[in-house]
Amino acid sequence: MDLLIPKRLATLGHPQRLAVFRLLMRRHPDRVPATELALALDLKPNTLSNYVNALMQTGLVSQEREGTSLRYAIDMDVARQTIDYLLLDCCRSRPEICAPSYGTSSVSAAHRPYNVLFLCTGNSARSIFAEAILRQIAGDRFHAFSAGTHPQPSINPITREVLQHNGYDTATLTSKHLSIFQGPDAPVFDFVFTVCDAAANEDCPAWPNQPVTAHWGLPDPVRVTGTHAQQISAFRQVFDALVQRLRRFADLPFTSFDPVSLQRAIDDLARLETKETV
Repeated sequence: MDLLIPKRLATLGHPQRLAVFRLLMRRHPDRVPATELALALDLKPNTLSNYVNALMQTGLVSQEREGTSLRYAIDMDVARQTIDYLLLDCCRSRPEICAPSYGTSSVSAAHRPYNVLFLCTGNSARSIFAEAILRQIAGDRFHAFSAGTHPQPSINPITREVLQHNGYDTATLTSKHLSIFQGPDAPVFDFVFTVCDAAANEDCPAWPNQPVTAHWGLPDPVRVTGTHAQQISAFRQVFDALVQRLRRFADLPFTSFDPVSLQRAIDDLARLETKETV
């Protein structure tokens, strides 16, 4: 046994250190600035510093300096090693105990379209783009949905303008709250993606059926000010980035991946740069 594993488990036994770890896990593969972590978790800077230092000492979190900013990220190999140790130790010679909780996903069920949910805060731009794009490029294999943790009353008009300019039907697109997808009659999701940092920072309830989750954080075009042309340009950049990611996503050979390989492939899509326009 790795001698650091008991220290890691003890470190994660503290509720606030666990909260930092969970937020960074939701934001993987991003490196999150210390100021953003402190704000999201309502922590004083020196308190946050103590927590991340404890996580760094056990190898669970790494630190990188970017200018004057300190940024933190999960060391996924260390986290996986720790979780694997628990599962393998608990389930030794009794694999049926852990099989429902590890390595199982509805993604292996190729007999139906996959249900995909895109989340952001306002559900007026980025998540709406993603929903519309996936429906159009691969609607026969996916049912795409979107929602917001604090949705706007309606879709941003520039979102609608960009979609219509690119030939997308916007008649059925609406801004809606995440809660409509959390009831007993809601779709069972195979994939859940956050497309804004603020939504990923929120501690949302766990999804049933263990969907594959990932964070595809993109800048919020709604925040861009200036001329209408400058605003349109910001929305188009986000639209183009999502087209690239979702084309790659739709082309993945889902059923040939094991769960870890599938997760890595989807995480890698978050690192794609926008290199083409639509």
